[in-house]
Amino acid sequence: MTQSAPSVLRIAVAQLNPTVGDIAGNLAKAREARAEAARHGADLVLFTELFLAGYPPEDLVLKPAFLSACEKAATEIAADTADGGPGLVIGVPLKRKSGVHNAIIVADGGKIIAERLKVDLPNYGEFDEKRVFRAGPDMPGPVSFRGVRLGIPICEDIWGDLGVCETLAESGAEILLVPNGSPYYRGKVDVRQQVVIRQVIETGLPMLYANQMGGQDELIFDGASFAINTDKSLAFQMSQFEETVVVTTWKRQGEGWRCTDGPMSRIPEAEEADYRACMLGLRDYVNKNGFKDVVLGLSGGIDSAICAALAVDALGEERLRAVMMPYRYTSKDSLADAEACARALGCRYDIVPIFEPVEGFSHALTQIFEGTKEGITEENLQSRARGTILMAISNKFGSMVVTTGNKSEMSVGYATLYGDMNGGFNPIKDLYKMQVYALSRWRNGTVPPGALGPSGEVIPKNIIDKAPSAELRPNQTDQDSLPPYPVLDDILECLVENEMGVDDIVARGHDRDTVHRVEHLLYIAEYKRRQAAPGVKITKKNFGRDRRYPITNRFRDRG
Repeated sequence: MTQSAPSVLRIAVAQLNPTVGDIAGNLAKAREARAEAARHGADLVLFTELFLAGYPPEDLVLKPAFLSACEKAATEIAADTADGGPGLVIGVPLKRKSGVHNAIIVADGGKIIAERLKVDLPNYGEFDEKRVFRAGPDMPGPVSFRGVRLGIPICEDIWGDLGVCETLAESGAEILLVPNGSPYYRGKVDVRQQVVIRQVIETGLPMLYANQMGGQDELIFDGASFAINTDKSLAFQMSQFEETVVVTTWKRQGEGWRCTDGPMSRIPEAEEADYRACMLGLRDYVNKNGFKDVVLGLSGGIDSAICAALAVDALGEERLRAVMMPYRYTSKDSLADAEACARALGCRYDIVPIFEPVEGFSHALTQIFEGTKEGITEENLQSRARGTILMAISNKFGSMVVTTGNKSEMSVGYATLYGDMNGGFNPIKDLYKMQVYALSRWRNGTVPPGALGPSGEVIPKNIIDKAPSAELRPNQTDQDSLPPYPVLDDILECLVENEMGVDDIVARGHDRDTVHRVEHLLYIAEYKRRQAAPGVKITKKNFGRDRRYPITNRFRDRG
């Protein structure tokens, strides 16, 4: 007997925060979301890409035991739908005769009524899906769910040019539901909406875009799920950086469907979004990896100050230990500023002088270094002594070390390997120096949603106003050996994000010798970056997943 076509369909969007590999936890989270959706009268719950596995699972999908556990979880939650409540669309890796696939199942009435396999596998930037998945061998057709023909392209299926959405429209789909694992970068919300609008125009169908939320190593999934109606209007907009389940109402109008009810949440401006991405990334990295608290070196400088603010906002003041490690070159201002920052944030603050360990290292090396001139080597002993102290605190108390180098420093190697680069995670790794200043000013005026830290000035004004310095020698400033940060950051953005040639960068008004020098520093610091802690991805091209340059590399652009 053919089921009559309904005139109303209530679709719940589960914008949730799964954990890669926590199949039981993800299954429990899915069941809770389905129960919540049922209480609000949903007919269908749409989960995100590979939800039961967590996304991206990377090489975990090469393990047969992992695949078996994921499929077992899919079978179990499909059986739940025998209760007469909402059906579901949920992402899961599936091993079939054609290979291992990034897939979804559709479940209703206690069983799996359809499977669909991702056709367009992304293999650029942070994505590496062709390494572990096989593309679906056939174009997907619509799934008949309670009398409505649903097209379910999976994430990249709507971004590429394979015509997945057009095929679905031509074969009778009425609504396009898209489960996604789309990572954050600055301005990504607008990019996604333009992609969806293009598909809506080409297919004449409304599209619901459900996106994952949460941090997974370097990647931040910001949620911000939405739908676009056939007239290209925004049907609803869910919140960014927040875990939530929302029920939306879809009504049949004439020959098509329209979303008539859903939230219209505010999307943050760029500085708020970047700050919240860094906060979420640190929170999830610490919590998902089981650390009870964190420790960082608080120097009185801007980078450690914003990292301290992020840690308190993400984890709470009781979970941060800030340590000032002064030496003979540490200024009175730095001592006062670090203490003021810790007091403003309410976190624990310890002072561990490093005079004795640095002098001990120097004494131990006296014979080997005899006849040489003091310089960077001796300066770096200070940084390495600090790194050793932080790692000792980490070992003793189980605290994860937060490392605090910004993208400008990481780009040109202005960081000490096995010193200030020590740490488990870096929340500002993908923020250039001038962006660090901008976010610090923003945070002093605003407490972001979900933050656990206090309001008011949490980064003392003097830290923001004074010239940045590593304080490894008398009267040192960063600008002694680097171009001014506004100049440096612009050159680096041209080289890293935009892959511009030297001639084009010079044409922007930069000195050619300076550009050559910055390019050289960028290349020779690759070996340091390979050994650096992971950190939150904020830009279109972060170090690591997005930008993979050889360590051994003699190319220089001599334009």
